[in-house]
Amino acid sequence: MANNPCTPGALQRVFEADIPTPDSFPNPILQVLQIKSLAAQPGAPERYRVVFSDTQNFIQSMLATQATAHVLDGSIEKGCFVQLTNYQANKVKDKKILIVIGLEVLTQYGKQEKIGEPVSLEASQRPQAPDRARAAQNEKASATSFYGNRPAPAPAEQRGVPARQAQPTTTARSSAPSATRPNIYPIESLSPYQNRWTIRARVTYKSPIKLWQNSNRDGRLFNVTLLDESGEVRATGFNDQVDSFYEVLQEGQVYYISNCKVNFAKKQFSNINNDYELAFERNTEIEKCNDVDDGIPMARFNFVQFSELESIQNDGIIDVIGVIKEVGEVASIQSKNTQKSYTKRDVTLVDKSGYSVHITTWGKSAEDWETQLDEIVAFKGVKVSEYGGRSLSMLHSSTMTVNPDIDESHALRGWYDGQGRGETFQSHHTGSSAVRTNDPYKTLSQIRDENLGMGEDPDIFTTKATIVYIKNENFSYPACLTPKCNKKVVEIAEGQWKCEKCDITHPNCQHRYIMTISCSDAFGLAWFSCFDDVGIMIMGMTADELVELNNQSGGPAFADAFLQANCKAYVFRCRAKMDVSQGQQRVRYQVLNAAPVNFALEAHKLIGQIKLYS
Repeated sequence: MANNPCTPGALQRVFEADIPTPDSFPNPILQVLQIKSLAAQPGAPERYRVVFSDTQNFIQSMLATQATAHVLDGSIEKGCFVQLTNYQANKVKDKKILIVIGLEVLTQYGKQEKIGEPVSLEASQRPQAPDRARAAQNEKASATSFYGNRPAPAPAEQRGVPARQAQPTTTARSSAPSATRPNIYPIESLSPYQNRWTIRARVTYKSPIKLWQNSNRDGRLFNVTLLDESGEVRATGFNDQVDSFYEVLQEGQVYYISNCKVNFAKKQFSNINNDYELAFERNTEIEKCNDVDDGIPMARFNFVQFSELESIQNDGIIDVIGVIKEVGEVASIQSKNTQKSYTKRDVTLVDKSGYSVHITTWGKSAEDWETQLDEIVAFKGVKVSEYGGRSLSMLHSSTMTVNPDIDESHALRGWYDGQGRGETFQSHHTGSSAVRTNDPYKTLSQIRDENLGMGEDPDIFTTKATIVYIKNENFSYPACLTPKCNKKVVEIAEGQWKCEKCDITHPNCQHRYIMTISCSDAFGLAWFSCFDDVGIMIMGMTADELVELNNQSGGPAFADAFLQANCKAYVFRCRAKMDVSQGQQRVRYQVLNAAPVNFALEAHKLIGQIKLYS
């Protein structure tokens, strides 16, 4: 038999403990039989379910977020062995589930075929009548399916049947934890299909009391965000629960909470990555935890770098951390729908990805802004907007932490003080020289080999190339002065420029670039067409200034301007489209926008490509 490092019978012993925790049966060694990813919210990390075996029994488990790194880096694979270092065994109705918070992959044992013939832990613990015995044998772990995939039926209160007829009283206490306290459930394991549970969680956010009303009634509400080692959840209290719990629950404090209703989350009102949310009820119990070392983190972030914002869908909710580069003035705007006035302030942040982004703060947060330039701020639960390209906006439930004591903040401070302070940053803002990062990245040989632009629809791609030649003939055209027209005008007499589209004659014109440039990379050569904004960036002057330079000084100075613009590298975002010129079809590559190469960002991309082959 192959080397078997597993701990036989470990799963049964874990679940037989009165309070099943790592202390009751520490560090069991198990084999991985199956891994399955779960759907996640946009911008949120993937979640995973894993089937573990101790060679006698197998059980379905869920990896907490902090343990998913082992799946992402490929260290956890089917057939490998792990040692659990932090876990929580739960019983949800008739189902048993193991929440794995921490583990160590035992690479020294490699991967092996399934050891033994493990059966479901639940099946092995049922009375073994002949038919039950056959069921246990049939319920063996397989490599293609999970056991227990069907959820337990919803309790009566979830089907509209009143679950309580009595009128219990609300309990809110602040005392030391009781020695007889029931099993503590991780937040990650809560669902509408379980009734009796207690969580121990920290309040990381508490909203102001809000008034609500509809056609039938009105009332008050507040909500809090609760966090433990496994995850976070939003909880809401209405009317009487506002009086009972609003002053009891304080940000930063840890509480034992039980007897809440678990509902499916209303995603439009929440920025929490949880499919469920809690509602405080009349018999809800909240007790302050006075343990000195509770082990619960102060905050939980899932940061997205600014360079990745183009891949986040509009209205997505994310966490970001950055350094304050600019702080705008307080402004007032009026809603078109409600005609109400709102105060706002725009703040510009930068991060290590080489990008900057605007984030809008509202109301009191905007008016009372005191954070200084070059300080680090972490935002939780901000909304991604397409306004102006890509920007961020704080919501009522968003939180901001200045100079947080977390690893990401310390790393950002070291980078900014060491090199970031003097860098030039790209922007996602419309009209800037930003280049989208979610377009295919191609070499100049690939755009030809893959026949980009040869289909019915144009192809969009991004490439990095160096300008080797710029045509200095017909580099601009005289354009109409009417805002947003930009059509070509014709000089019908001295000092009279006619626009056929606007049917207006102007006393002069504005020259705009229509440049043709030859670009090269390590793999090929291509000709690109550029319009005015890209031309201004490449030449370092407007087309009017270049035309004036040619008219005044002539040859040497004019030619020198083109020489100075040559041999510079840019990241180009282009559109490839079939065109007909002089009766012949050809693919035209039109530059949509461009930016100078950000070498720090390009280094990160190259590192990522190297890792693909390591």
